[in-house]
Amino acid sequence: MSGSPSIPARAPGDGDIGERRCHKPAIAAGSALLCVALLIAAWHTAGAAWSASCPPPVIIWAWERPDDLSGLDPQVAGVAYLAKTLVLRNDTIEVRQRRQPLALSRGIWLAPVVRIEVARKSSPALSAEQSERVAREVLALVRPGTPAVQIDFDAARSQRAFYSGVLTVVRARLPSGTRLSITALASWALFDTWIDALPIDEAVPMLFRMGADTADVRRRLGDSGAFRAVLARSALGISTDETFAPLPAGRRVYLFSPKTWTPAATAAAIREVTSWQGTVSCSPS
Repeated sequence: MSGSPSIPARAPGDGDIGERRCHKPAIAAGSALLCVALLIAAWHTAGAAWSASCPPPVIIWAWERPDDLSGLDPQVAGVAYLAKTLVLRNDTIEVRQRRQPLALSRGIWLAPVVRIEVARKSSPALSAEQSERVAREVLALVRPGTPAVQIDFDAARSQRAFYSGVLTVVRARLPSGTRLSITALASWALFDTWIDALPIDEAVPMLFRMGADTADVRRRLGDSGAFRAVLARSALGISTDETFAPLPAGRRVYLFSPKTWTPAATAAAIREVTSWQGTVSCSPS
């Protein structure tokens, strides 16, 4: 996912993550972090209706903003929230923890997302040590009952081996009941199959902010309705401010909004998705 909504072919973002500040001046940075930590700890143990083997059919992306998802029905949807951003800079890693509070409904299906970025004017080492550090930062978010963890990295071709190594380490150390999901540029899913060799459960193609690829992606999906990469055929990611048709039915849908989520906005977006989504392959317990 991108740090800017104007960057093409990326997943969610709404402004440079490293430059964002708390939207509520009354909440000090330390208090906001504590608030987020307490909320997430509580909802990780709340017993969601959905599970790792059966994620909800609609998942709301909550990025670095004070979103209000307290009205979300746990029987209908889940939440994937940006938990931290890892910035690769030469042979180091800068860790930027989530700073914004997030209001959630009790019992919600909740998965942390880790965004990986490469610092501007930097040549990351992409070493085994750097890979191990990234993997540890991802795994630190997994608690008992965490249904899934998602990694968001727009890896260049030269960074694919590094990314595969990170995912291999994370997969080996994840509890058996936790899914491993990644976001995927639309081009990865339509024009290539390299992600099918990754040790993941799901790749979510980003069908928004695609720039010059938009017309080609629309045409190819309209012709076949299928992605070339098999692991990209169970889910897709869309944005509330873009119209994209036709879309394959029967897929799990991740929803991004360029604006702050409110109960009314969330309900409207879910109604729109469920009007064409069709049946997804499992039901809540």
